[in-house]
Formats: sequence, C-alpha cells, structure tokens
Amino acid sequence: MARASDVDDLVRLAREGDPRAVARLISLVEDASPALRDVIAALMPFAGNAHIVGITGAPGVGKSTSTSAYVAALRARDLRVGVLAIDPSSPFSGGALLGDRIRMQEHATDTGVYIRSMASRGHLGGLSWAAPQALRVLDAAGCDVIILETVGVGQSEIEVVGVADTVVVLLAPGMGDGIQAAKAGILEIGDVFIVNKADREGASTTSRELRHMITLGERTAGAWVPPVLQTVASRGEGIDEAVEKIDEHYAWLKDSGTLAQRRLRRARDEVEAIAVASLRQRMGDLGGEELLSTVAAEVAAGSLDPYAAADRIIASV
Repeated sequence: MARASDVDDLVRLAREGDPRAVARLISLVEDASPALRDVIAALMPFAGNAHIVGITGAPGVGKSTSTSAYVAALRARDLRVGVLAIDPSSPFSGGALLGDRIRMQEHATDTGVYIRSMASRGHLGGLSWAAPQALRVLDAAGCDVIILETVGVGQSEIEVVGVADTVVVLLAPGMGDGIQAAKAGILEIGDVFIVNKADREGASTTSRELRHMITLGERTAGAWVPPVLQTVASRGEGIDEAVEKIDEHYAWLKDSGTLAQRRLRRARDEVEAIAVASLRQRMGDLGGEELLSTVAAEVAAGSLDPYAAADRIIASV
C-alpha cells in the first residue's frame, strides 16, 4: 500500500514530467488502491487546466489514426499531450489489448506525449470506470490537452460527453453513419463531426446528411453549431481545419460560460457516483445484502411498498 509520503513524491515527480510516476498514479487509480483518496486529494490543487477532448466513433472509422494526427498537430505547437485510449478488455486477462499504442508508435519516444491504454473491463459506456480519475492524473501532471479515445459508440456508449469538454464524433462514408448517428443519439453529444476517409465514395453525401440533421435541431441564440468536416487522417488532410474548429469550440465554451457549467455538472455526477458506491460498500460491510433480500421478498409479496423498503435499507446503513 502506498503511503501518503509516497503519494506526494509521485505527484511531485509526475508534475516534473516523469512518465513512470504518471504511470504509477494511474495504476493506483485503475486498481482502486486503498491510497486512492490520498492520490486524488494530492492531485486536486493542480488539476482543472487541461482541455479534455473526447474522440469517439464506430469501429473502423479511423479513431486511432485521427488521434495520432491530432497529437502531431498539437506537438507542432509545443503543447504537452496526454492520450487515454480505452481499449476493449482482453477476454483472457481483463487487461487492455493495447492496439492504440501499437498504432501510435510515432509518438512513443516523444517526452511531450503520454499514452496510456486502459481496459473498459466490460463497462457499457465506452469508458473505463476509472477514466475520470485517470484524466485528473494527466491534467495535474501538466498536460495542456488530454485526448480521450473511446472503445466505440452506440446506444449505451455516449458517456464520453460526461467527462470531455469537447466531443469529436468520427464517421466514415459507406457505413450508414449518418442514419446511425441519428438513431444512437450521437447528434446530441457531438461538438465537432468529422467524416474521415473522405477520399472514399459517399463522403460528400454523408457530410450533407449530417449537416441537414444538425440544422433540424432547436438551438438558442448564440449556441454552438457543430461543424461537419472532412479528413483523410492517414495522409494528414483536413487535420489543421479540425484542430482549428476544436480550438474554436473550446474558446466558445469559456466565453459563453458553458465550460464552467459542464465542469460543475461533471463534479456533481462524480460526487454522486462516489457516494452511491460508498453506500453500496457500506451496505455490504454491514450485511445489507441480507436485509435487501428480505425487503425485496416483502415487496414481491405485496406486503411492503418499495419506498418503505428503501427507507428501511437507508436507515440501516
């Protein structure tokens, strides 16, 4: 178990740019270490400065290639970059498959880039449960921009909007992505839409469909209107314009006060999640599972209403 003094040393080294210290802190987060509270408390004074960009999209649209091109553009501006790639879990070890590290080897030796793959471990939202805390580690370590690349996107995989400042949705022509985006609710979460592999047939059609669907949504005066861009990330085409639009969105967030609102909502959700998890753990420690089974049986039998049952559970904790 890491002691408080060890945690302070790790945080200091991470802020000095030591990649091993950053890796150790993220591992403590991912493993739900008993030192997790000390880790987060030590990080808090240094966090809250990075622009968190979520990149999501269906498998095969070129997320990792686009991320790599985006990292290169940011490094050309001498910005420190963190990449948190949420990989599908290995069915054997439960660990990340590390595909994103393999595809981003060109940045592996760059001390201004930190790349970490995390296993989703079956978590439905496309994110690992530990991702928000891992983002805080990278933020406190001095990253100017943190890129969060998710497993994929679908009906239940839109949690990225809860942890990112700017959400970039990648699509590709010929995959029916325009229609799928509307069905999956992706139009509501995207701040920037990018049709990658735009050298393929159908790119213009996909872009046109997306722009049309975006115009159908109701917006208040001064609201951000998501742009629809085209890129060929494998050749670096269109990346500069994409970076420009992502920067424009971040500037709009700050000027409009939306950034503060999003981060307040994020903090509320995080505190609520921790409180609920603590309540569940306390129930287990106090034998609450047995009481839960008892009151559940009474509810099922019709002798107790669910609200009264919940009151009994809460009163026992």
